[in-house]
Amino acid sequence: MIKSIKKWIIKHQNDIILVVGVILISLLSFAMGYIVAKQEEKKPLIFEEPSYFYHENE
Repeated sequence: MIKSIKKWIIKHQNDIILVVGVILISLLSFAMGYIVAKQEEKKPLIFEEPSYFYHENE
């Protein structure tokens, strides 16, 4: 049984490396994005009406 698994791994070695590489790049990209987002937390935008709207109605 181990020999058949070893043969299958050797036969599909390139595909296995490609899949592992894609998974590692995806995890690395997610982790980097998460870290950058945590570092760049900013105050929320607050939209206010300009003061001249209050003077026109008076």
